[in-house]
Amino acid sequence: MRSATAAAAAAATVLGAGTAAVAAGRYASGVALRPRPGHPLPGEPRLTVHATGPGRIALTRALPSLRPGVYGLEGPGVHAVVGPVLDEVPHAPDTVVRRLERVTHGTLETGTRVRLTPLLHSGTPASALGIPHEDVEMTGELGPLPAWYVPAARTTWVITAHGLGTTREHPLNVLGFLSRRLHFPVLDIAYRGDPGAPRPADGLGHLGESEWRDLDAAVHHAVRHGARGVILHGWSTGAAMALHTAVRSPLRDRIAGVVLDSPVLDWEAALRALAAARRVPAALLPLAVRAAQGRTGLRGPGPGRTTVPDALTVPALVFHGPGDTVAPWAATRAFAERRRGLVTLHTVRDAPHAAMWNADPQRYEEAMRRFLTPLL
Repeated sequence: MRSATAAAAAAATVLGAGTAAVAAGRYASGVALRPRPGHPLPGEPRLTVHATGPGRIALTRALPSLRPGVYGLEGPGVHAVVGPVLDEVPHAPDTVVRRLERVTHGTLETGTRVRLTPLLHSGTPASALGIPHEDVEMTGELGPLPAWYVPAARTTWVITAHGLGTTREHPLNVLGFLSRRLHFPVLDIAYRGDPGAPRPADGLGHLGESEWRDLDAAVHHAVRHGARGVILHGWSTGAAMALHTAVRSPLRDRIAGVVLDSPVLDWEAALRALAAARRVPAALLPLAVRAAQGRTGLRGPGPGRTTVPDALTVPALVFHGPGDTVAPWAATRAFAERRRGLVTLHTVRDAPHAAMWNADPQRYEEAMRRFLTPLL
């Protein structure tokens, strides 16, 4: 990525400082508002594969490679899954050895540059997990929206909405738990901007502020097809969508509860963080926020600092922690404090954005089981 400084300097030479500031602001806002689905978010460092062996892999020693839990590992033409750090295995001081769970596709070779990702699975529920599903199409505000539907016996459905930099493959992490263990029907949706879904007119993401209408379309679809109640489970901007839907949907009386993972409650802070992670200079970050407002119509600081949380009437389980550098942890703590009694905050340490499950899947799923059981 060319630096925003270079872009601003070039613009200043041709157009002058005032026009350069506008151009730089638009550039910086576009950097943050065009996350590529299925690609790691900016800020996650690349790691080098130093060696592989039966059931193990040696990676560059860094804070991300030392994280507890289970993660996807993505590089050019390769996806794998790595488990816990194996401290007892001999290794060089500048490396970390983790358990290599499987290689989904491609080949891990010495020297390959990879990144950790919360996505463990690649494919559909059937191809990735062996869980039968139906390909369905919902009617959205901008056009048809594809989704995977996994049927089950209960009449309360779980509708999942992924977040920044991921696709509907991300909710596959919890699909087996929801459908096989708890027997919920699950509707895993794609929404505007996703592969196979309509593209927004401005080509930009709105951090949940407009995308929530596609989640609302999923609620209508579920109710039309027999759901007596729904539970919304969202990650990142998908969590912001779930919060908006629970408060603003015409069918909000059918929503029994929400599960929010790494919720983007302060869009200005998230926008600044995403732009900064892409090396936009600090001096341009205020311009990026103003440009984003002008280009998208975003107004106000986001659902966490407006009346949206105060209007919530259904129970919420929130997974978040201080290791998230995209969605501010402080906004989530304030939300939980304001709605004490309705909101259960499950703090997760040492996990990046939208990877709260990855840090400790068993603890995450047990918290979900306790939360969801009374909502049946």
